[in-house]
Amino acid sequence: MRGEIVSVGTELLLGHITDTNAAWLAQELSTLGIDCYYVSQVGDNLGRLTDHLRRAWSRSDLIVITGGVGPTEDDLTREAIAGLLGEEMHVIPELEADLRRFFQRRGIEMPERNVKQATRIPSAQTLSNPVGTAPGWFVERDGKFIVAMPGVPGEMFRMWEHEAVPRLRTHAGQAVILTRTYKVIGIGESGVEELLRSLLASENPTIATYAKNDGVHVRTSAKATTVEAAATLLDGMEPDVRSVLGEAIYGVDGETLAGVTTARLARTGQAVAVGEEFTGGLISSDLQEAGHEQFAGGIVSAARPERVGLDDTRSAAHDRASVLARRVVAEFGADFGLGQAADIAPRPNASPGRHVHTVLVDASGNEIARGYRMDTTAPRIIRTRAVLNALNLLRERLIEVEGRA
Repeated sequence: MRGEIVSVGTELLLGHITDTNAAWLAQELSTLGIDCYYVSQVGDNLGRLTDHLRRAWSRSDLIVITGGVGPTEDDLTREAIAGLLGEEMHVIPELEADLRRFFQRRGIEMPERNVKQATRIPSAQTLSNPVGTAPGWFVERDGKFIVAMPGVPGEMFRMWEHEAVPRLRTHAGQAVILTRTYKVIGIGESGVEELLRSLLASENPTIATYAKNDGVHVRTSAKATTVEAAATLLDGMEPDVRSVLGEAIYGVDGETLAGVTTARLARTGQAVAVGEEFTGGLISSDLQEAGHEQFAGGIVSAARPERVGLDDTRSAAHDRASVLARRVVAEFGADFGLGQAADIAPRPNASPGRHVHTVLVDASGNEIARGYRMDTTAPRIIRTRAVLNALNLLRERLIEVEGRA
């Protein structure tokens, strides 16, 4: 089955909202063995939306639509589907009654404009939405399908999993595509690809690399008749991937660097405290979210990014990071202290970057320091990388300690 995803809403085209629905749905389609060939965004205009759906209908077996099923005048997905198929929408009495009860339970009088959410065309079935006011449509005609759902992620996720997927499974065929992503840090994308060169020719599973904000992602994908069979194919490739990349792999799929690091701390009952200057509390935030019992506490110091000369051998930022690391170990009684600070790092004929310094101190006062030169004009990107490098320094130290145990 060939599928495509259409996200509806002018706010998407204006950049006011990031389309996370489409990325999530693309992965979902692959697990059903449905090949996704197109992903698009269309504004709230009936003519353009209908024309776009007409093209999608001509080339795909399945169209998955999110957005435009609300009660307002600019919610036009239902009208566009009806126009595409030449069918009229009619109010379904039981849907209208359900909708009125939804508002009654909340002590609110339903605006009459919401009645449009109780309409349906003859070719559509209702996808129920117990957590919202907008039911979805499952349309089947001439051997093709349309799934129309709300754009609100929480409503869409539930509707897809509980309403759409069971219907699609009966039509999607036997193939499934399963992916497994290894997250790598400390090696650039070209370096990772070079290390994996012997595996790149594999046709099933396939393997590919992608540069991401949290490192390099190595995605393996397998196609089979069942999820179990696809998982077996991925399992067969995993030892080869790990033998090449080793400890540079910090996590798989949804795992985060902060999560795997706090998990290592949890296994030994240890905790870390953080003193930050340049990153302004971002390291502490990640650790707190990932494992609050392993995060002893943190402090944020005002940034003082002095400009350093090209020939300086000792950075003031290194010294400040060391002071912060030792301070938080003592103040919070932690097993490890992370300190971080940064200097402006000039380079002739180049935009300014930063020398980011991270110092890790243990309860005995032993210190490990690491500095990074980061050239970019976007401070947000530098900070993101600085957080990852700090967490990875702690992760590598914990791996070293576990190896000696």
